[in-house]
Amino acid sequence: MRSMYIQVTMCIRAQGTRGSRNLLCGVAPQRALCMTAAGTVVDGKIGAESTGVRKRGVDGRVRRFDEIPHTGRNGWINLVKFWREDRFRQLHKHMEMTFNALGPIYRQHLGTQSSVNIMMPCDISELFRSEGLHPRRMTLQPWATHRETRQHSKGVFLKNGDEWRADRLLLNKEVMMSSAVKRFLPLLDDVARDFCRMLRVRVEREGRGEEGKRSLTMDPSPDLFRFALEASCHVIYGERIGLFSSSPSLESQKFIWAVERMLATTPPLLYLPPRLLLHIGAPLWTQHATEWGHIFSHAEARIQRGYQRLSSSQGRKSEVGAAGDQYTGVLGQLMEKGQLSLDLIKANITGLMAGGVDTTAVPLEFALFELGRNPEVQERVRQQVRASWAQAGGDPQKALQGAPLLKGTIKEILRLYPVGTTVQRYPIKDIVLQNYHIPAGTMVQACLYPLGRSVEVFEEPQRFDPGRWAEKGEGTGFRYLAFGFGARQCVGRRIAENEMQLLLMHILLSFHLSVSSSEDIKTMLTLILQPETPPRITFRKL
Repeated sequence: MRSMYIQVTMCIRAQGTRGSRNLLCGVAPQRALCMTAAGTVVDGKIGAESTGVRKRGVDGRVRRFDEIPHTGRNGWINLVKFWREDRFRQLHKHMEMTFNALGPIYRQHLGTQSSVNIMMPCDISELFRSEGLHPRRMTLQPWATHRETRQHSKGVFLKNGDEWRADRLLLNKEVMMSSAVKRFLPLLDDVARDFCRMLRVRVEREGRGEEGKRSLTMDPSPDLFRFALEASCHVIYGERIGLFSSSPSLESQKFIWAVERMLATTPPLLYLPPRLLLHIGAPLWTQHATEWGHIFSHAEARIQRGYQRLSSSQGRKSEVGAAGDQYTGVLGQLMEKGQLSLDLIKANITGLMAGGVDTTAVPLEFALFELGRNPEVQERVRQQVRASWAQAGGDPQKALQGAPLLKGTIKEILRLYPVGTTVQRYPIKDIVLQNYHIPAGTMVQACLYPLGRSVEVFEEPQRFDPGRWAEKGEGTGFRYLAFGFGARQCVGRRIAENEMQLLLMHILLSFHLSVSSSEDIKTMLTLILQPETPPRITFRKL
């Protein structure tokens, strides 16, 4: 084992950043060799074991933890195999294949990490009931180590226990509650409208066809990333940063690049001790820490500007005796209330910013692609959006409430292409999953990609159908987990959901979408699921 450990660390030292890119962008993995509970090696499906039925022993007893099917007992051998076969890049497909081979539950050991992987809603429900008052999910140790070594405070994403709960309850008031959504929704709507105005100008200038009905085929991903950053900044800092201008700031583009590289360098670091990598000066770790440095610098500059603007505004209010009710963004609200220290505000604002760009821009890429290759669905959503928009009188909240197919569209996209492919919890008590005993404190992962594409969970899972979420029972029972579940669901959920729905609403009001090929889009995994090649979309003005 020691020699295997040295081999892995030497591999990281030798590869550095370039090596991590090869790791994430190489060939697709081969079919996995998996072991059944009986210890036999199998390759591919094994009949009844691939169903979602609970396994029972001959005598009906609850089976032992060590009887759970597994993918190999030696974590270091498994890790090297993952690296050699480039499975990290296709980990979502590897999970799906392993469930098909071993059934609805299996154990996995990779380097320093061990988990029990599940995919059936009944098991996820049992996991939810055992999460306790302070739900705990897997700590992204590279991120935590970066905060500790740089002496940064940790935000709620990296905290656990009472400290997490206290901070989370304060943040919920500003980003999750309906009163907060009502205040920041107009800001998101402003950015979505401006994006479509910019796109209309571009289509008219660069597109083909007669004036007023031109079309343009393009890769929208750079513009979607700029939209996501502009929208996030408007809500979080209460200010626009001008990314739709003819010459957007290099500072903001560097932030986007830093987030992308930070996400890309995270997965290889999850299965090895970060402090060892720091100690030996592994290039991959150095690159990861450098990107976090850029992210924190960008957030620090924005926070300082926000603080100065807030101080100046409060001074003017004091002089004229006016209360004022202008929304100052999440940052301004947290500073005005003063319930979190400035260090904790910085930590959480930085986390919201780092987690709010790729995770909305990429699903929007998938959404435009699916709407483009499903014209009948696109038209059905558009007709509902038009009717709702006409009745709402310019109120974005009313417009969204009257167009449930928009929300269904986002749910369908995140079912088929979940941003994060797993949700983890550590049960606080012993539980039974698939008739196997799971000790308290075991990391259990709900695997979202296999769940979303399972014929046992969804009727015709490959079909893109936003209307399925309006059907009774389809949207309940732990089938939709893109933002997690319970008290520890994604803290930026309300921002992200509304941001994506509003942009799709304005795009559908302005353009007809189409794609040149209806073939499935190939996906890869960094820390988030994304297209191997961004899809090209044709925007035709309506």
